[in-house]
Amino acid sequence: MRVVFMGTPDFAAASLRAVLDAGYEVAGVFTQPDKPKGRGMKFAECETKRLALSRGLDVYQPASVRTPEALELIKGLAPDILCVVAYGKILPDEILALPKYGAINVHGSLLPKYRGAAPIQWSVLNGDEYAGVTTMYLSHDMDAGDVIYREATPIGEYETSGELFDRLAAMGAKLLVKTLRAVEDGSAPREAQDEAGATYVGQLDKSVCPIDWQASPREIIKHICGLNPWPVATMELNGQVMKVYMASYTNTVTGKAPGSVVSAGKAGLEIACGGGRTVMITELQAPGKKRMSAHDYLVGHPVRVE
Repeated sequence: MRVVFMGTPDFAAASLRAVLDAGYEVAGVFTQPDKPKGRGMKFAECETKRLALSRGLDVYQPASVRTPEALELIKGLAPDILCVVAYGKILPDEILALPKYGAINVHGSLLPKYRGAAPIQWSVLNGDEYAGVTTMYLSHDMDAGDVIYREATPIGEYETSGELFDRLAAMGAKLLVKTLRAVEDGSAPREAQDEAGATYVGQLDKSVCPIDWQASPREIIKHICGLNPWPVATMELNGQVMKVYMASYTNTVTGKAPGSVVSAGKAGLEIACGGGRTVMITELQAPGKKRMSAHDYLVGHPVRVE
């Protein structure tokens, strides 16, 4: 079966690698155009592009797939199927209709929950017990196509979005290969999504970073884990905005106002939160400094206990 692969970030690269290792013929790889990154704003290749080039594959990076040129390009590659994984662009119906077996997608949630962007981060932010991956047939509406397979996994209590992202990327890659084999031999199931259960999530930005100390300990810890590694939770300390990477539960009961410093020592920085409880900040980063344990930060930067 001749595959055209469309994907951009690391999550997609894992799936491309699995498709290649499974022996499928990949006629071409589409990624989003290279974007400037870092202080020097140099154009950086995405992981999927780097992998494709290392395997000798042709890479295409059209600014838009909604042009006659893009349609002709894909038509010329003569795919039997399109594999779309975090490509970042919505494909027009004309392209979806080209391949014999249509277009399939790997999505980082248990659809129909969390259609849209950043489903992995939102599953952590919302304190879900389970996350997962879904393979589906692409349709006109975003993430609304018929489901082929789902696979769920528990979310660890302190698991960050970055850690969950890596686990789901590997799970999604295996599920994509399973899906390709089932589509090819005609055994792939097809289940319409329950529209009544559909939820939508959007991209994250830095407006969600500040920690709400009125929230419960679990809500705060899930907020910190869900925004790690990006865009990272923040708090104000000593007149500075600090990035907060990790925190843990405590057994402390306090009458101090949420946001007050309850203790500062070897265990970390203990902050009062909702319900008369506290959380222990264990890893943070001051402006212009490296990420470090809260204890190491406190050695050189005393914090007044309120």
